[in-house]
Formats: sequence, C-alpha cells, structure tokens
Amino acid sequence: MYHKILWRVASIAAMVLALSSQGRADGPAHRLAGTIDDYTAALDAAGPWEVSGKWSVALKGESGKGDVNLALSMVRADSATRSAHTHHVTLRNGEVTALANGFRVSGPALMSSNGNLAGFSGSTVTVDVTGGDAIPDSNITITYAGAAAGHFGDQPLHGVVTGRW
Repeated sequence: MYHKILWRVASIAAMVLALSSQGRADGPAHRLAGTIDDYTAALDAAGPWEVSGKWSVALKGESGKGDVNLALSMVRADSATRSAHTHHVTLRNGEVTALANGFRVSGPALMSSNGNLAGFSGSTVTVDVTGGDAIPDSNITITYAGAAAGHFGDQPLHGVVTGRW
C-alpha cells in the first residue's frame, strides 16, 4: 500500500514539473515561429525596403545550439522602383546565448535571393527573441552583419512571435 501511494505522489510530482517548465534556451527543445514586418533604413537614394515574411527558431535542448529559418520578401513602396524579390535565410547550429529577457541565436547563414545563392551568403545573422513578464517570448529582431548588412542594412528588423511548441 505504501509503495502505491509513493508511486502516485512521485508520478504527480513528475507531471507537475514537466508541465511547468518554460523550456528556455538552457532547457529542453524549444520552438517558436512568427512574422517579420518592418522597413530597412534608406540604404540608397531609392529609399527603404519593406521586409516581411515568416520565421522559425528551434533550440536544441541543452546543446547551446539552435536553427533559424527565414522566408522574406522585400519590396519598395515606390511603384517605379519596386524591385520585389525574395530571400531564404537558413542558420544551422547557431550559438545560443541567454539574454536578460530572452535568448539570442547567432552565426553564419546560408542565404538565397529569388532561389539562387546570394552573394552575401555566409554573413552573420543574429536573432534575438525577447519578451516581458506577461509573455516571455513575444518579440524578435533580426540583425545582419558583414556583406548582408549592405543589402538588409545593419539595423534590426522587427517581428512578433505567433506560435510556440
């Protein structure tokens, strides 16, 4: 009888711990997804680009690694110089670091432009997922460095978290 009660208490405690974990960068696998909708700085005389699309981040448990996928479209507001095009950005096994209000995934990324390997592929991408006390993972910023900063700018592009699993 004593063993049955002990087993039930241990089972309930294990379920409570499993259901209450936040699954952050230092915990088990953590996946997020959302949208980007922002403008670059004016990178040339034609003005800024509107950048929009979907993203996902998957942290790999306690390995300190994470994957990032971005599917973005860029277009100018001026109909004469719209120059609409797409980019896919893939960061595999990026370095995950904790931030005071979230986490960061950073590293060199494979990048395409309209389905072709982009000349700035291999540039560093930094993805910050942050939030507050009500919603821990609510915001994302994407910052490009190296040659990619010449195309996307070096200012963060902002977005929102819309799903977590």
